[in-house]
Amino acid sequence: MSAAATTHDHSHGADHAHDHHEPGFIGKYIFSCDHKVIGIQYALSGLLFLLLGFFLMLLMRWSIAFPGQPVPGLQFVEGLPGIGWLFHETIGRWAPGGIVNGELYNMLGAMHGTIMVFLGIVPLGFAGFVNFVMPLQIGTIDMAFPKLNMWSFWLFFVSGVLMLYSFFVGTGPVQTGWTMYSPLASTTTLAVSNVWAHGHTWWLTAMVFNISASLLGSVNVITTIINLRAKGMSWMRMPFFCWAMFVTSFLLLLAFPPLEVAALLQLVDRVFGASFFLPTGLMEGGQHLDISGGGSPLLYQHLFWFLAHPEVYVLILPAFAILSDVIPANTRRPLWGYKSMVYAALTLGFLSFLVWAHHMYLTGMGTMMSTYFQITTVLISVPSVILLTGLMISLWGGSIRFTPQMMFASAFLPMFGIGGLTGLPLAFTFIDLALHDTYYVIGHFHYVVAPGTIFALFAGVYHWYPKITGRKMSDFLGKLHFWPSLLGMNLIFAPMFIQGLGGFHRRWYDGGKYFEQTSSASNWVTELTHNVFGLFGMDVPNNLLGLNVLMSVGAFILALGQVPFILNVFLSIKGGKKTNSDNPWHCTTLEWATPTPPPHGNFTFEPVVVRGPYEYSVPGCNQDYFPQWEIEPGKAAPVPAAPTPAPAAHH
Repeated sequence: MSAAATTHDHSHGADHAHDHHEPGFIGKYIFSCDHKVIGIQYALSGLLFLLLGFFLMLLMRWSIAFPGQPVPGLQFVEGLPGIGWLFHETIGRWAPGGIVNGELYNMLGAMHGTIMVFLGIVPLGFAGFVNFVMPLQIGTIDMAFPKLNMWSFWLFFVSGVLMLYSFFVGTGPVQTGWTMYSPLASTTTLAVSNVWAHGHTWWLTAMVFNISASLLGSVNVITTIINLRAKGMSWMRMPFFCWAMFVTSFLLLLAFPPLEVAALLQLVDRVFGASFFLPTGLMEGGQHLDISGGGSPLLYQHLFWFLAHPEVYVLILPAFAILSDVIPANTRRPLWGYKSMVYAALTLGFLSFLVWAHHMYLTGMGTMMSTYFQITTVLISVPSVILLTGLMISLWGGSIRFTPQMMFASAFLPMFGIGGLTGLPLAFTFIDLALHDTYYVIGHFHYVVAPGTIFALFAGVYHWYPKITGRKMSDFLGKLHFWPSLLGMNLIFAPMFIQGLGGFHRRWYDGGKYFEQTSSASNWVTELTHNVFGLFGMDVPNNLLGLNVLMSVGAFILALGQVPFILNVFLSIKGGKKTNSDNPWHCTTLEWATPTPPPHGNFTFEPVVVRGPYEYSVPGCNQDYFPQWEIEPGKAAPVPAAPTPAPAAHH
């Protein structure tokens, strides 16, 4: 154990002294400029939005499995004092008799996608972890622009409030999918004269705030990593976590502005009567719409998908970042192929801007253009496979500790593999034309971001929780969280491939009940489902409709599996086992050299990096890890490579 990590040599404290008065509660925890507090704010907000998005999905799954039947407990909740009014105004007024109809289903689908991606996974996976961990890993005292960091969180918070407010307005939240395609999104409920009663207005406004927050955050991360690395922290001594977040920041910086422009232009179309995305000759109710026309709906799709495919890697790269710390620490082996993974992440970031139109094969693009996007889509699978292979080979020959974070990390690898492999056929136009907008696409995407990315986020919470709180989360509750999550995720998403190949459309609120030629098909999976449910006295049809029930049962198993996690997060703050050192997992990166929890200014000594980030099981070392900041016994401190001046501008 490093002396720096355990004794906190205060003789160097003057180097990082801050001349400031102690802020009050609001200044310290609400409007904080401390990167660690902001990271926790982002993480907790993201977890709450993930919970909300998951609840919306449960309502959708009930409608799909049991169309026309009242959702259990919905009317009971509406009858409760206080919360009943709130629930009625947001959900209940669109569900007469507790039944989810097509209108409400469209709202749930659009808001589920929006909340999970823009208000859940990105704030937790990128903003939460990068804010708390990255400055510690590169050995700096804060982000480059602390006040800008605070502003980024509060812009995000405002975007979340505006998005939630759309549930209360006259038309309810958006019904046109999380992609908000024009001309449908630009003309829906156009007869409502008050633009502020449109859920679309609030969705678009919220997205402008959300994207602005991401832009401020990404500029901050890029500047911090380039300029504020500790002495000796050369580029190739930087943990892969920081590399992945660095690439993610560039994706946000370059890909999000097109969607912000698209949102503003669509807002102008709706509020001021412009026609950026509205073509001439649109009809509604047998009448020509009173619009100037001349716009291009395809322009909106290009702007949206130019963001939304890099956005997929904004979701994935933080997952790889987290696992690059979790897996070596729990296998006691170096990260295999570190440099290859760095170059793969850089290549992935570059190629992610060249594949967006594979989402648009149905728009009628020519064979030359479709061939180009087929080639780039296949090419981008190569760096993804390199990243996955590096993590998988890192397991080989390791002395694996099956902690909760390692269990989630291990499960990520095959789950993400399934998501990636099932996406490859969609790269080709002749396959995508048949499978587009079916459950096959939903299954592919969700395997990437649900048992894929979200499992990695859980691993990160378990891994860094002791550094944040000084206490470990319960291993028993962690494993009780893992197994139902693994089972539930696969029960939900695996049958989607079968339904998708059978022609099930992603937007059938009744789950395909009224499409008999499609839903009547059966196979060995439907027969097995019918027989298994029959053992419990349930009459599940022996056709593709029966899989709807199976997937919905999986969703409720997944919901139950999150209860131990929620209890674990909050109960462990006071009741968790105290860590016996500042480095309880015996890790090698710089965040474990700080006191627990890290104070304002982070380090009690000046960190100097003398080796790479993954020195585990080094021959000749008297312990199975060699921290980046620890000098070999009997040797003088080496001259640091590529020193970076200590930050002073924001003290």
